[in-house]
Amino acid sequence: MLEALIFVVFPFCMVFAAVSDMLSMTIANRVSLLLVASFVVIAPLTGMGWTDLGWHLVAGALMLSLTFTLFAVGGMGGGDAKLMAATAVWMGFDTALVQYLVVASVIGGLLTLAILMFRSSMLAPITRTNIFLRHFADEKTGIPYGIALGIGGLMTYPQTPLMVWALERLST
Repeated sequence: MLEALIFVVFPFCMVFAAVSDMLSMTIANRVSLLLVASFVVIAPLTGMGWTDLGWHLVAGALMLSLTFTLFAVGGMGGGDAKLMAATAVWMGFDTALVQYLVVASVIGGLLTLAILMFRSSMLAPITRTNIFLRHFADEKTGIPYGIALGIGGLMTYPQTPLMVWALERLST
């Protein structure tokens, strides 16, 4: 049961955040809250020590400080900032967090370039009313960076301490 939660909660939240950002340019607060709350409940049940759990929360708090600063200066959206912080809680102070930041940045850069190219293409005016492509085509909206954060989270999730624990339990 615990393994099932580890396999489902984080990936579901990442996919939900990515799709939500693509469709509405928002990431609901409940996604970030669910990520943090579920981690706080699940981690001790896996045998993670309180000190390690605390360091995971510190990673999230530091990420929130950094991303909130970027939000305050207009460098990123509020939902993106909260999602990155909540994701950092699951990653902890580990190479998984560094991998997440690098992968999400690379995917975000590629996504930005693709959207900018799409907006200047002949397809943009045709797709402005399509529910899936309207924000990609609209030059007045930003970049739905939650897509990159979601993909980056999914790609690096197998290296996180909880996922490693769950995979080891299944292999024994």
